[in-house]
Amino acid sequence: MSVDAKTVMKLRRETSAGMMDCKKALLETDGDFEKAKDVIRAQLGKQAQKKGGRRVSEGVMGVYVHHDKKLAAMVELLCETDFVAMNDKFQELARNLAMHCAAASPTPKYLTRDEVPADVVERETAIFREQVKDKPEQIQDKIIAGKLNSFYAECVLLDQEYAMDKSMGSVADVLTRAKSKAGFGENTVIRRFSRWSIGDDIATPGASDDASDE
Repeated sequence: MSVDAKTVMKLRRETSAGMMDCKKALLETDGDFEKAKDVIRAQLGKQAQKKGGRRVSEGVMGVYVHHDKKLAAMVELLCETDFVAMNDKFQELARNLAMHCAAASPTPKYLTRDEVPADVVERETAIFREQVKDKPEQIQDKIIAGKLNSFYAECVLLDQEYAMDKSMGSVADVLTRAKSKAGFGENTVIRRFSRWSIGDDIATPGASDDASDE
């Protein structure tokens, strides 16, 4: 089968994968766009996994201040080399991630799922279990797992839908693309973030001292 060039470009735009990889994915899936996106995501995920253990000691602070000067956010985005840290696209990503933190609703409270306190997860799980108690037992755990995923997608930064371009998936998906050859080709992680608005008692907490890319 032949693959339409416009479809290849659309897949490249939404995944940041190379043109040949996009064309190959579309051919493998008989032109099914959504299945091709899944193929590309799997490929990018493998690339990111290989880079996940690399040391990140360079990076930049992405800063966003709203036009009314009453809202601001900051993200510490790390990479492996100063060469990538000084890249305009990398610095733009850092600022866009800060803009996401400012714009996201609900406001992210944690960087990763692991940072959500156990008692908070237990409380939410108990609420969900009460909500599904009348459902068949064999599907209760599956429903609860889905509700927990939705809970994480609201309060965990990496799980949130990327506010700057929803077609790119989650914030974690954005970082996965950044690690690919079509991105920066280096381990790229958010170490921490903060968000402030006039009237807040304290800044929104945003991560532990340890960098994480999950």
